[in-house]
Amino acid sequence: MIKALFLILEPVAAWDRIVLAQRSLSYILFVFLLPLLGLSALAEGSGLVFWGKPQRGLGQLKKFPVGEAVVYEIGQVLLSVAIVFIGARIIKSLGETFHGRHSFTQTFTIVAYGLSPLFALRVLDAFPSVNPWIGWGIGILLSMAALYQGVPRVMLPDPPHAFGLYVISSILLVFITGLARFVTAWYLEGRVKPLEGLFSS
Repeated sequence: MIKALFLILEPVAAWDRIVLAQRSLSYILFVFLLPLLGLSALAEGSGLVFWGKPQRGLGQLKKFPVGEAVVYEIGQVLLSVAIVFIGARIIKSLGETFHGRHSFTQTFTIVAYGLSPLFALRVLDAFPSVNPWIGWGIGILLSMAALYQGVPRVMLPDPPHAFGLYVISSILLVFITGLARFVTAWYLEGRVKPLEGLFSS
């Protein structure tokens, strides 16, 4: 969570430290990404249980049972990890079209750390009055700002290709995370009844 704050407030210094550390994929996944997602899930899940979320057509808040909130949050953590792996794989392929030879660890580093502001701002979803799209919108803008400094430092593309790689990577991550937000927001609003029944059972 602290690293995500540094990427928001001091992105240049934060990325320089990330590059110097040269962490392995397993370190980034288990020491950075999963704890960050776990803390966000704990905050959001607590809000779902204690305060609830507005439901479409009911005009009132629905407090989620603990079991349903836990299943939902585990699903969201798994979806987030999948987004990072898929995004890293696609960005690695995109980097090769820019004549770059990047390792999967480099692109995983970019996506995991670059999306950390978005993942951290999921704590806003704990509050029933906050629309799920507000946290996503602010988070993805901050992630795009972090990626602007991260792509050239971690992937080291040729200077003429750096901005193009950043733009394409950002658009890709906006699309993937937006699609995931669409599904989770619809679930929280009670618009996906079959999934709701599956989670609650």
